[in-house]
Amino acid sequence: MPDPTRPPARPPARPGARTLWFSAAGLLAAAALALGLNMLAERFATHLRVDLTQARLYTLSDGTRQVLAALREPVTLRLYYSRRLGAEVPAYGAYAERVRDMLGEYVAASGGKLRLEQLDPEPFSDTEDRATALGLQAVPLDQAGEQVFFGLAASNMADEERTIPFFQPERERFLELDLTRLIYDLSSPTRPVVGVLTALPLNGDPRAMMMRQPQLAQPQVVMTQLRQFTTLRDIAPDTQVIDPDIRVLMLVHPQNLPQTTLYAIDQFVMRGGRLLAMLDPHSEMQAARAPGGPGAPPPATSSNLDRLLHAWGVETVSDQVVLDLRGAWRVRAGQNDRVQAVDYVAWFAMQGDSLNRNEPVTAQLEQVSLGSAGLIRPRPGAAIEFTPLLTSSAQSMLMDATRVRVEPNPTRILADFRAEGQRHVIAARLRGALRSAFPDGPPALEEGQERAADMPAHKTASDDIANLVVINDTDILDDRFWVRVENFFGQPMATPFAGNGSFIVNIAEQLGGSDALIGLRSRGESLRPFEVVDAIRRTADAQYRQTERGLQERLEATERRLRELRQGSTAPAGERSQSLITPEQRAEIDRAREEIANTRRQLRSVQLELRRDIEALETNLRIINIALVPLLITGLAIGLALLRARRRSAARA
Repeated sequence: MPDPTRPPARPPARPGARTLWFSAAGLLAAAALALGLNMLAERFATHLRVDLTQARLYTLSDGTRQVLAALREPVTLRLYYSRRLGAEVPAYGAYAERVRDMLGEYVAASGGKLRLEQLDPEPFSDTEDRATALGLQAVPLDQAGEQVFFGLAASNMADEERTIPFFQPERERFLELDLTRLIYDLSSPTRPVVGVLTALPLNGDPRAMMMRQPQLAQPQVVMTQLRQFTTLRDIAPDTQVIDPDIRVLMLVHPQNLPQTTLYAIDQFVMRGGRLLAMLDPHSEMQAARAPGGPGAPPPATSSNLDRLLHAWGVETVSDQVVLDLRGAWRVRAGQNDRVQAVDYVAWFAMQGDSLNRNEPVTAQLEQVSLGSAGLIRPRPGAAIEFTPLLTSSAQSMLMDATRVRVEPNPTRILADFRAEGQRHVIAARLRGALRSAFPDGPPALEEGQERAADMPAHKTASDDIANLVVINDTDILDDRFWVRVENFFGQPMATPFAGNGSFIVNIAEQLGGSDALIGLRSRGESLRPFEVVDAIRRTADAQYRQTERGLQERLEATERRLRELRQGSTAPAGERSQSLITPEQRAEIDRAREEIANTRRQLRSVQLELRRDIEALETNLRIINIALVPLLITGLAIGLALLRARRRSAARA
């Protein structure tokens, strides 16, 4: 029996309550640990980042770190940002945070060589006057006329200054390039000298006002970019000697050069000069600016450098152009065309494996656009090293250049397109020991011409390994093929949609011996086209054009036969002249009308039939995006739940 004098024993604590207390204590400890780690990171690891983006957009590139490591003297960065701008336009406020964070990364990686100041230029303040004096762009915020700033000014110990007048959110993907270029300009006082010999108005067309096209008076954007990194110097087309100070010679669309100039180019390369030769079977830029009207003879729009390139072991084809269905531009179709837009396979964007990923100048480019380009190939038995930079896809073919020179018809060109399954090189790097194209010495002078006094000694072979780049297209420099230039409060703003400018500047800098910004500049373009759908659409469109042309020819023949039948036969002489139609002709007319109606129905239906692949793919993608992915996640969750339940059952057993 239990002892009545003894107090009853305290019931033991419930296991559930004890577990609850331990869990709460664990949560508090975890929260304290997380808070402590955050405080330590804020204090000692401010710039520690983990970049999980595919293109590593938030990580300073090797080129930027190379430029920062090469700083020989301190550089001061002054960010002028009006807080009122961020308050009124939140998009600029978010972008300002992005700019500040990036500048902080620069300062942290500079080893103390960069100093950052952040200033708010309030209206009528000394800071505002200083921002205006530095050339930063003031933008009106409202109708009251209050102006705001969002720019950067940098200066070195020699009081040299560089500025970014206004940060545009549209250029966010070029932010690192713009910042690094600004610092590079202050840290590199000497730039490679690039000589430019061209027959094209790359620095603006002086006839722009006469042509009533003032926009043509502006230089091409690629020339503006080259001036930011190099010193450009114009070369006369009749020069006899290339100045030895010139490191890179940029030869663009050479036409009818005298033999003395060709000799000067040859000897420049023999003495170790670097050459960028840009030729063209048909220059769209030259054709668009050619004078004359209807009935005028077509201008000469091709160029070559056969005398030199043949001697060096390479040739450029100037009577054929490369057509490429992959990446073809959509252009306005003809007035009588049933479809408003058509793929113009003579103009195309090179993407993916068309860009050599093993070469620094093209390794990180996303897209390069060309117009009426030609091919390059090594000559049989040539000992020169031939490295392709730009290559067409296998969906390409060659076509007579006259088809694009005289009234090109994109619809007919597409209808005649047949992919040959062969790829064609359009740009290539050449390296090797070269023999002079003038083995017997300088050519004879023309009558009345005198030999230059500073003519160097003749060289029959290159002093060292020659390094040159040949591109069989000059329209790569034309703004309309790669960049949009818009007006932003009186200032031109260039927004590239292709990497043409980066490609040319990369080549010039690498040939000139400075390639720190090549990888960085190539990160600028971030175009990611829907390649699968686009390829199906282009193939369907090409098939449609081929089918359409056959039906159109049959329709025209039937309509021509119908007109002949309607004329009937001539009445006998002496009777009233009139057209007589026999019953047989009437039956033939009815059959022709029925055939015309059937042909037109086929023309209307053929494109719809050929688009079924695209519509089916779009439907499948919608199913995958809407249903399949959630189903997969749900299935994974159910599988994990079943696995956990099975493990618990096994543990209890």
